[in-house]
Amino acid sequence: MATIKPFKGIRPPKALVEQVSSRPYDVLNSEEARTEAAGNPMSLYHIIKPEIDFAPGTDEHDERVYNKARANFDMFRRNGWLVQDEEEKYYVYAQTMEGRTQYGLVVAAYVDDYMEGRIKKHELTRKDKEEDRMKHVRVNNANMEPVFFAYPHRDDLDAIVSEIVKGEPEYDFTAAPEGFRHTFWLINDKAVIKRITEIFAQIPSMYIADGHHRSAAAALVGNECRQQNPNHKGDEEYNYFLAVCFPDNQLNIIDYNRVVKDLNGMSDEQFLKRLEEDFTVEKKGREIYKPQALHNFSLYLGGEWYSLTAKPGRYNDSDPIGVLDVTISSNLILDKILDLRDLRTNKRIDFVGGIRGLGELKRRVDSGEMRMALALYPVTMQQIIDIADSGNIMPPKTTWFEPKLRSGLVIHELI
Repeated sequence: MATIKPFKGIRPPKALVEQVSSRPYDVLNSEEARTEAAGNPMSLYHIIKPEIDFAPGTDEHDERVYNKARANFDMFRRNGWLVQDEEEKYYVYAQTMEGRTQYGLVVAAYVDDYMEGRIKKHELTRKDKEEDRMKHVRVNNANMEPVFFAYPHRDDLDAIVSEIVKGEPEYDFTAAPEGFRHTFWLINDKAVIKRITEIFAQIPSMYIADGHHRSAAAALVGNECRQQNPNHKGDEEYNYFLAVCFPDNQLNIIDYNRVVKDLNGMSDEQFLKRLEEDFTVEKKGREIYKPQALHNFSLYLGGEWYSLTAKPGRYNDSDPIGVLDVTISSNLILDKILDLRDLRTNKRIDFVGGIRGLGELKRRVDSGEMRMALALYPVTMQQIIDIADSGNIMPPKTTWFEPKLRSGLVIHELI
């Protein structure tokens, strides 16, 4: 069962939240962060991407960079740009994108729930990325950015959140450059806090939607702290880490698409002929064609859009991995026809989040940078849950959740 607790969040004053908050560290590179933070000493990028305070080209993994993160965190607190709440709270965080709002509860999640598999993952993590985030947590003694969890929706939690959001929010702003609205409420009522904790204790599992490396790093650092503390009791703050938990029926997963540099020596006509072995291929013309359902794909090649529908018998509906469109396209197109296997490292392929639109696929092919593009129908939250429950791992570059969590609305300290 899920164990959570309230915590004394470290947050920007209401008047400064737009200046302090930022996009997550892993959705932009150092130069993009440098540009976004230009002229704004309060930007959280100075803590989560502190290489921007060094000369361009400085290695973001340099020890000086990690130490600068801590120096900036201390400076933000001295200057009053970040202030700690006096009492433990939960928080409600709402995100609005294109008229649709999802409501998450901001909590301190339990390290043991991650270590023992009650917080379930669907992606592999890379040790180098884990270690990077672990260093960042260690040096700051805090979880600067939340992880994004889903939980099986419950009417009783929905009812509590519905009452809370009738009140005046602490923060309410629309963030540039995405244009998404972020709204944030404090939960001060101790009876409500107690009830939320009790309800989560009835939830068997939570699921990592986004932030697998942050989850791993936070849990591993918490476990380190236990081992290093001879007086460890179990109620210390390092036993918990920062998470925003959304009901599974509110989440929006969008497509995660592929662009490929070459056709493995084939002409367009030869490639299309090979596709006909496993797909029903329909030419759609020059207007953008979007996949219409699971097992239907959109191909852009030679200035034309095509519909590809996987033929019956080419996939296994009873296999939670085999039924995924990312698996079907990898097996029947990228591997079988194009000889593209290790998608994590192969330089012939790139991946484009659906937030950029299918026009971005067209642009990259028309520019000559890429030879063809493949758009996939998005996976469902139920597919993610089924895979996580079965102990399987999704293929790489399968899920893209949007909107992303805004960083800097609240921070969790480990002491």
